[in-house]
Amino acid sequence: MRTANRVARKLKAIDVIDVLSDLFILRSVPGHIRSDNGPEFVAKAVQEWITAVGAKTAYITPGSPWENGYVESFNARLRDELLNGEIFYTLHEAQIIIQSWRRHFNAIRPIEFLGYKPSAPEVFMPASAAWPAALRRPASPATLQLAKRPTLN
Repeated sequence: MRTANRVARKLKAIDVIDVLSDLFILRSVPGHIRSDNGPEFVAKAVQEWITAVGAKTAYITPGSPWENGYVESFNARLRDELLNGEIFYTLHEAQIIIQSWRRHFNAIRPIEFLGYKPSAPEVFMPASAAWPAALRRPASPATLQLAKRPTLN
C-alpha cells in the first residue's frame, strides 16, 4: 500500500492529482487506486487523470468502510493518537506535527505482530548503490585539457 498525506484546510481535485503524481513518480503507477467516494476523489478531473496515467479506480461502496480497512484503521489511529489530543494554532504547525506522527507510525513504531519491528522502516542507500551511474564521474577539466594537448613530433 502506498500512502501519503496532505494537510490543508480543504482539499480539491488538483490536490489529489498533485499527491498521486508524486507517489507515482516515486513508486510507479499502480494497477488500481482504492478510495472513498469523497468529492475530491470522484471529481471528473481526477478520474480523467487516473485513466490517462493507466490506472483504474476502485471506489469503496458508500457505507462499507471494511472495504478499505487499512485506511480506516490508519484514520482511526490518527484521530485517537494525535488529533483528539492536539490543538493546532496554525496550518504549518499541523502539517509538521502530522507528518512527524505519520513518519513515526510507519517507520519507527514497533508492531508486535511483526516481531516488534516497524511496518515500513526507512532504508537509506548510498547514491552509488541506488544509481550505479553515479559511480561513473566525468573526467575533471584538468584531465580533459591534458588529453587535448597536441603532441610534438
